[in-house]
Amino acid sequence: MPTAPKPATPTITAQQRALLDSLPFSDRQDFEDATRGLVARRTPNAITAADGRVVWDNDTYSFLTGDAPDTVNPSLWRQSQLVAEQGLFEVAEGIYQVRGFDLSNVTFIEGETGVIVLDPLIATETAAAALALYREHRGDRPVTGVIYTHCHVDHFGGVKGVTTQEDVDAGRVPVVAPAEFTEHAVAENVYAGTAMARRAGYMYGAALARGPQGQVGAGLGQTTSTGSVSLVTPTLDITHTGQEETVDGVRMVFQMAPGTEAPAEFLVYFPDHRALCAAEDATHTLHNLLTLRGAVVRDPHAWANYLTETIDLFGADLDVVFASHHWPTWGRDRAVEYLALQRDLYAYLHDQTLRLLNQGFTGAEIAERLELPPVLENAWHARGYYGSVSHNVKAIYQRYMGWYDGNPAHLWQHPPVEQGKRYVEFMGGADAVVEKARASFDAGDFRWVAEVLTHVVFAQPDHAGAKELLADTFEQLGYGAENGTWRSVYLSGATELRDGSFGTPTQTAANDIIAALTPAMLFDAIAIQVDGPRAWDERLTIDVVLTDSGERYRLWLRNGVLTYSAATQAGDADLTLTTTTRALPALALGGVTPDGLADAGIQVDGDAAVLGRLTAVLDPGDPDFAIVTP
Repeated sequence: MPTAPKPATPTITAQQRALLDSLPFSDRQDFEDATRGLVARRTPNAITAADGRVVWDNDTYSFLTGDAPDTVNPSLWRQSQLVAEQGLFEVAEGIYQVRGFDLSNVTFIEGETGVIVLDPLIATETAAAALALYREHRGDRPVTGVIYTHCHVDHFGGVKGVTTQEDVDAGRVPVVAPAEFTEHAVAENVYAGTAMARRAGYMYGAALARGPQGQVGAGLGQTTSTGSVSLVTPTLDITHTGQEETVDGVRMVFQMAPGTEAPAEFLVYFPDHRALCAAEDATHTLHNLLTLRGAVVRDPHAWANYLTETIDLFGADLDVVFASHHWPTWGRDRAVEYLALQRDLYAYLHDQTLRLLNQGFTGAEIAERLELPPVLENAWHARGYYGSVSHNVKAIYQRYMGWYDGNPAHLWQHPPVEQGKRYVEFMGGADAVVEKARASFDAGDFRWVAEVLTHVVFAQPDHAGAKELLADTFEQLGYGAENGTWRSVYLSGATELRDGSFGTPTQTAANDIIAALTPAMLFDAIAIQVDGPRAWDERLTIDVVLTDSGERYRLWLRNGVLTYSAATQAGDADLTLTTTTRALPALALGGVTPDGLADAGIQVDGDAAVLGRLTAVLDPGDPDFAIVTP
């Protein structure tokens, strides 16, 4: 039975009440915008998979009414109330959004013969439910196009809930995406996908109970759905800013923004609607420059410059800005000011971090020193509900300076377990540390308690008192967090300390994503799994022949490394696999046996035992690895 949560301490209660006095809670414009254009809601809003499993239930957030309780930061409570609004909304004539059906929004743009779907959510089930709600109120229009604004799974994973591979292959449904979309979408969910997905379970609080003492929202959206992830590869690449395309009579002008919120991303202007889709480059929160689940550090300098370009390109002819998360902003003056403040936010963080690091301050020190100017501090859409000033500043430092802060003492530190043992011994033993930490807890110094008790837990993971007090500490830090992902991370840590691991609630490395791997990406994905020490003495060669493309690759396993080349090689390989490009990903889908490959349409010639030798040295990721314990 899950451990019952505990109440907020006086320290957290006082913090919440002080925040109520410091921010403009009387400003209700966002509440008007979040409900403007409401056509209909879905009641009830529990969405199920074919097997009856609930993959999304926005109704579990019905507790988000009234004033914030002491266990939730009042600013985050406000944001969660806004994000939990669900239903079909009219953005502009011919443009509709369904919000509150997943972490992200899906947008429907009506064309001459059907409807274009922009960013079809994470899961096929949630996307299908959103399309059904749209059709219920706007007619049974066929899907005549799909747009992916960028390469994150919450913007493409539900595509097979709104269209089919057959319709795309037949040319009936073009799929529009930024150049290099597929490579980045696949790589993010495969190369480091196991670790990212496990950490995303913490970041989005997907395993937490919903409620005032549990998960209340992730700031960007409420949480992630847990349905079936799909992918249809794009048929039309957007390669440059100013590129214009027309799909089903809908005119679109694209602005490329690579390296901002995603490595492949664009914004879309609809001139006939005077409407701009800002993708995820302007939302009602400070976004992440480095997500807590992990990713490549994003470029805030480029981000700010692209938003300046957005205003220059489209600001004069703009009636509404909408995005792939949150609610729109209407009116030219308001929309341009919104874009400008978002621009200034990323520019300020970038420039001030660089100023301070050039004075010798480290990332952690800058994060404590840097304050936003009052205009940004009091702009609700610039608050840190998803990204935060603290972790974004550290990301900027990392982008320019790396993990090393220049202090020789930090160049070669012990790993956590060895650090923990030594700290605990120096501080007089585990019991003494816990006793001192309890006094710090009572004094409200939760950051310090978390620091010292982590050493105890890593030194003595069975120390019940340390684990209990550390869980209580994480809980209080979560209650106080304005950032939705920080709250989820802290409360997830408390949950696992108390009740054990919850694993990885949402898996994104779906078969469709793996099937989109290019041969080179597939070989890289296999190479990442090679257990180097176990493979030190292994020597083998495999040829891969692709009959549809005429490509031929030679793979070598030697010195614990799997490498490959498309150049012509002398001599015969130990084994030759002959197949098609589409069938090749079976190598990554658990079919690396002669029978499994034959079933997948892969011909095996030569020494079939080579497959077993290769499989024997593969070490797949662990979706249940420990985070708050050794």
